[in-house]
Amino acid sequence: MGEEQPRADAQQPAARLWHITLSVAGPAAPLQDVRRGLERLANDHPFLLTSRYARDHAEIRYWEEARDLHDAAAVALRLWGEHRRTAQLPPWEIVGLEVIGRETYHQRVAEGYGPPPAAPVGVHPF
Repeated sequence: MGEEQPRADAQQPAARLWHITLSVAGPAAPLQDVRRGLERLANDHPFLLTSRYARDHAEIRYWEEARDLHDAAAVALRLWGEHRRTAQLPPWEIVGLEVIGRETYHQRVAEGYGPPPAAPVGVHPF
C-alpha cells in the first residue's frame, strides 16, 4: 500500500480576515456624484463598511476574507477599476492601499493607533 496522500483542503491555509483601506484620488468631481457612486458600490458589495469622500479623493474601508495578504491585496486593487463603470465612480486612480491582519488591526485600535472601528457604517464626507 502506498503512502496516504494529504487531503487537498489540508494543504490550503484557512482563510483569514484582512482589514483593507483603499485610497483613490483624481480630478475634482461633483460631491453628489461621488457620494452616489460610493453608495452604489456599497449596495453592490455589502461587505464595504465605510467610505469617506471629498471632491477629489475617497477612502474605502472594509474586511476581506482571503487566504493570505497577497490574495487580499489583489482583490482590493481590482475593486475600484472593476466597478468604476457599473457604480458610475469617478475616473480616479488608486493612490494608497493598506492591508493588515485582523489581529494587527485590533492591536492598533487598542493601543490608540490607527483608525477607530469603522462606525458609523456607510458613506460619509471627510
